[in-house]
Amino acid sequence: MPGKKICIIGGGNMGEALAVGIISSGLAQVENITIHDIREERLAHFRDKYHVCVSDDITKAVKVSDIVILAVKPQNMETVLSDMADTVADRLVISIAAGVTLGFIEKHLGEKTRTVRVMPNMPALIGEGAAALAGGRNATDSDIATARRIFDSVGVTVVVKEELIDAVTGLSGSGPAYGFIIIDALANAGISQGLEAGTSLKLAAQTILGAAKLCLKGDKTPAQFTDMVASPGGTTIEGIKALKAGKIGEALAAAVKAATKRSKELGEK
Repeated sequence: MPGKKICIIGGGNMGEALAVGIISSGLAQVENITIHDIREERLAHFRDKYHVCVSDDITKAVKVSDIVILAVKPQNMETVLSDMADTVADRLVISIAAGVTLGFIEKHLGEKTRTVRVMPNMPALIGEGAAALAGGRNATDSDIATARRIFDSVGVTVVVKEELIDAVTGLSGSGPAYGFIIIDALANAGISQGLEAGTSLKLAAQTILGAAKLCLKGDKTPAQFTDMVASPGGTTIEGIKALKAGKIGEALAAAVKAATKRSKELGEK
């Protein structure tokens, strides 16, 4: 995105992750990145650590930018949109606020505003995020591509219809917590079988990471990889039997369904 100027509204963890991704991937030069926050300590942090531009004036921050990323809490969104409504003009607006619809943003900024809604997740903090994007009524293919480049800098992206964002929230948005629970359970199980705590956690976490990377290669399905590990009459088959008896698949399906339902409820408020 040569020459594009980017403004990130909100200097929290996700705002910082995006700034790091944008800088490290070379999407924008530091002098073309502006961070807006109302907390002076966060502005000082960005200025001193990353040498980007900072501003506590949202109007000025938006005016000097081509792309505005809204990385604020959902409960603060209405105030932020009102503050920038007169200056957003033809800029691309990208929102990562959970539960805040494209219609809500367009209502406050004007129906002609080019908007993209994104549901990222926590591993973006280490550049391993999964994000789903949905374009607003005026978003062009180029706008979607721009948003994807930004979020690809902190992980991987997919494009979905907005009505599927709640399902994305239930799966990948909340999913890291499910992964932590599985890793913790595996580590504790290893400890119960005599492994030292640190060793067991390291083995559990790396095992899940390795399995995930194999799936992302895309040359086999998870079921096919399972068959490769599970030799007839071997140890893995016995472990799989125990997992099926414990209905782990049903439990994970219930978790995604419950989180999706709650996401829809929050979006209706």
